[in-house]
Amino acid sequence: MLWVGVGTVVLFGVIQAVPYGRSHSNPPVLAEPRWDSATTRALAANACFDCHSNLTKWRWYSNIAPVSWLIERDVSGGRSQFNFSEWNKPQDVSIGDVTDSIRSGSMPPWFYTLLHSSAGLNAAEKSALIHGLEATFANSPPKGGGG
Repeated sequence: MLWVGVGTVVLFGVIQAVPYGRSHSNPPVLAEPRWDSATTRALAANACFDCHSNLTKWRWYSNIAPVSWLIERDVSGGRSQFNFSEWNKPQDVSIGDVTDSIRSGSMPPWFYTLLHSSAGLNAAEKSALIHGLEATFANSPPKGGGG
């Protein structure tokens, strides 16, 4: 049992040397949509921006492997699919995709809301975000095409 414990500690120390997951870049904000309201932007910022914008808040645990690897993967994937900070570039998403994800509860993901309670949306907030995003997309549609 002692060897298993020592081996686990050594392995944990060794994986900290893997460089992936620590770049923590926040490229400049190029363009945001013309939000229908400050409320919609605030709801999106709380629930979506960490993975779907260039305004990611890199918390302390994003420096510790293997959690850092998962966070880097999620942020890179989220930004490449849909990025509120690069509205002037093609987005690989439709308003139907976005609202379906919010309605179904797949966005924000349950594992994200465990550590970020403010990202968890109650029924009224979900409805307000969906309505606000629909109005925002109608007023300021993203460019089509792959992100």
